[in-house]
Amino acid sequence: MGEEHLDTRLLAELTEQSQDLNSDALRITREALTEYKQQQEPVRRWWQRGTAVTALVGGAALLGTARAAAASSDDIMALQTAASLENLAVSVYKTAAGLPFIKDGNKTVVAFITKTTSQHTAHGQAFNAAATQAGGKAQNAPDPKYAAVVKQMLPSIKTPADVVKLAITLEDVAAQTYTSYVSKVSDPQLRKLFASVAPVEAQHRSTLLAVQALLAGGAPQLIAIPTDAAKLPAAAGSVGFPDAFYPTKSASPISEGAVK
Repeated sequence: MGEEHLDTRLLAELTEQSQDLNSDALRITREALTEYKQQQEPVRRWWQRGTAVTALVGGAALLGTARAAAASSDDIMALQTAASLENLAVSVYKTAAGLPFIKDGNKTVVAFITKTTSQHTAHGQAFNAAATQAGGKAQNAPDPKYAAVVKQMLPSIKTPADVVKLAITLEDVAAQTYTSYVSKVSDPQLRKLFASVAPVEAQHRSTLLAVQALLAGGAPQLIAIPTDAAKLPAAAGSVGFPDAFYPTKSASPISEGAVK
């Protein structure tokens, strides 16, 4: 493995790039949330006058309002499901951080978990802020489908590689889900919101895939920032980017994590 080189600083740069990408994403997210809130205010005031307005505008307007409400309901469920995925990710990373072989192990992995936990927390807050601005409830529970998967897997987690494998699954589901939701939500600002967060989760997955490859290759000492680029295997340059276009076949349905 040590004989196969790749002239790259991939592993050293991935976590730094993740932070840079997340900073850019949060800026776009804040802009989207601000614009979304501003455009929701007239709608909210309209509904507060609901009875009088409905009496005046008649059946045609009522039909149009029903259609708009249905679309808004889908948007809210998508936001709640996204928040539920973020809640689960935060819970898993916090649990992982407390495991002896993690907290007393590789410092780069610990730093990645700490930073990633804070990013997922911010993403969850953004999705819940948008959900409440749209008139829905905040989702503070984890995604029920994947919470059950995590509960089943936790007893078998004995090594850092096990933690990384689980985290890859959760990051991939989140990235696929948000990529899918870009075309499923009705509001342009919500599309921007999902489009800003999806690449951050994909970057998390990319970093974890590189870490997984080094663990599997028996080179945990190369999981460091900065790392010894000359000793990185060639696989480290490709394993983090297995998809030319991000897939969506494993995306969660918009109702999966909605508040019941």
